[in-house]
Amino acid sequence: MNNDTKNGNGRNNKEKKLIRRFELKFNLNFRKILIWILLLFFGLSFLSSLAGPTLVGEEIDLSTALQDVRDGKVKEIYVEGDKLALTYTDEKIFTSRKESADSLVKTLEAVGIDPKSVKIKVADQTMSRAWADILGTVLPLILMAVFFYFIIKQARGAQESIFSFGQSRARLFAKGKQRITFKDVAGVDEAKKELQEVVDFLKHPQKYRLLGARTPKGVLLVGPSGVGKTLLARAVAGEAGVPFFSMAGSEFMEMLVGVGASRVRDLFGTAKKAAPAIIFIDEIDAIGRQRGFGIAGGHDEREQTLNQILVEMDGFTPNDNVIVVAATNRGDLLDPALLRPGRFDRRVVLDMPDIEGRKAILAIHARGKPFFKKIDWEKIAKRTVGFSGADLENMLNEAAILAARGNKKAIETADIEEAAVKVKLGPERKRFQSEEDKKLTAYHEAGHALVNYFSSQMDPVHRISIVARGMSLGHTLIPPAKDRSHESKTHLVEQIQVMLGGRVAEEIVFKEMTTGAANDISQATRIARAMVVEFGMSELGPVNLGPQSDVSDMGRIWYESTQISPQMQGKVDETIKAIINNGYKKAEEIIAKNRPKLDLIAKTLLVKETIEGDEFAKLMK
Repeated sequence: MNNDTKNGNGRNNKEKKLIRRFELKFNLNFRKILIWILLLFFGLSFLSSLAGPTLVGEEIDLSTALQDVRDGKVKEIYVEGDKLALTYTDEKIFTSRKESADSLVKTLEAVGIDPKSVKIKVADQTMSRAWADILGTVLPLILMAVFFYFIIKQARGAQESIFSFGQSRARLFAKGKQRITFKDVAGVDEAKKELQEVVDFLKHPQKYRLLGARTPKGVLLVGPSGVGKTLLARAVAGEAGVPFFSMAGSEFMEMLVGVGASRVRDLFGTAKKAAPAIIFIDEIDAIGRQRGFGIAGGHDEREQTLNQILVEMDGFTPNDNVIVVAATNRGDLLDPALLRPGRFDRRVVLDMPDIEGRKAILAIHARGKPFFKKIDWEKIAKRTVGFSGADLENMLNEAAILAARGNKKAIETADIEEAAVKVKLGPERKRFQSEEDKKLTAYHEAGHALVNYFSSQMDPVHRISIVARGMSLGHTLIPPAKDRSHESKTHLVEQIQVMLGGRVAEEIVFKEMTTGAANDISQATRIARAMVVEFGMSELGPVNLGPQSDVSDMGRIWYESTQISPQMQGKVDETIKAIINNGYKKAEEIIAKNRPKLDLIAKTLLVKETIEGDEFAKLMK
């Protein structure tokens, strides 16, 4: 047997032991709770039995009871405090009140009845009263303790002990328990290579140590939501063949200071025992934000947790063969000490997938779904510029739902197209619109499309619609024909004039302004401001004039409200206004010159509601 086989068997046994330890921990907690509940139940039952028997039976008045005793119908009287239980000769039991043992004998003698003619039993009230006092004092305390126990239990989670605040909540994924591998991840090839090296280092550490390479301490995955950070971590769990501990950053945090740090110690301690191992912390920005800006200074829970992570990753205690993989979409908020070499040695940036990445992602998520053979995946990949991996998965899922809703046996291109629009803009809203509103929307969208057609660097129109979706009454889709890494000044200027085309069409046709252009104006102003203050694309020169202020997470401005002089600020405002006005004038010239085309597009929209890109191109010829 070779060393690799021995090491593999050793790892498998270690993983099995860890799984048994986790399962045993849960079973022991559950058994303890069950045993305490049973003990409480039987204890109360025992105390209740010691308190004496409970008198039951139909209640009669004392005079009737005495008459029955005189008539010889009663064979036994049981006295318990001021209660009487009369057992008749036919075994029936009746109860009466307001008599004690001494007063009962006197009452019988007073009415001429020999007390010896009936059997009288007297209950010993000493123990009963003692246990009643104990129950009256202790039982409320027990009930309060049980109440607070379950309140804390509910707040801490169903599988946790009340004394386990400081233990980590990490979930263990061992080999064979995770089905996701690197084959199930696409569109992030560079990130996969980085993580494949980490996995290989854990599998074959000697190959690297012979060359003097040390184990990477941490890998930080940074990127926007939906690009596959967590999916990559799950793939690492499937590929590594070593214990994989997964925990969210928010799971460290508690209202009690020091609990998070204790959980960090427990997590790393468990991982070191299982080494080689991987720790995955999702949304690490929840605990890794820059220190010094909290309300409680350096004594709040988040900062104490972060300090413990820093020590565990690169402190005096060696941390060999334990690699930390973390994910966040707010890498700008992380503390510098967390990002330095020796802690997170590698920072892997994930971005939106390019066209080849989208094609690979579509191929993965298309598995198990029936499609018509005429599906042009190349066209769909080009159509979905700006979609993340999560968006593409959601798009195909929505397409399958739409096809099932239409009782189809396979998914068509039309289903995918409708799903893509739904993912980005929302579902159709079948709201009532007046003819005037429809006409206004039609000319507004026609204005966008017309200006776009006569702009040299703009991409072709993909679809025009006056069907309401989300918060908009209509839309003109102009997806990029190809992935762009850079934006030119001309393209940005043309984007502004296309955005203002809707407002221009409203003014030319209806001689009126409406609120429908509010979002267009906002987007155009944002682009113009970026051109002036960030990109240096104005006569003010290549000078960065922003940001104007830096607002922290607490909503407070930590720096000066402005970094430029009032005179320069005025020039910035005038330059932004000039860019907007020039775009407006250019759009006005295009629409005025091509007014017949504008009317044709609007009339077609009023009839069909939606015009696809090919049909729009024919209308413009």
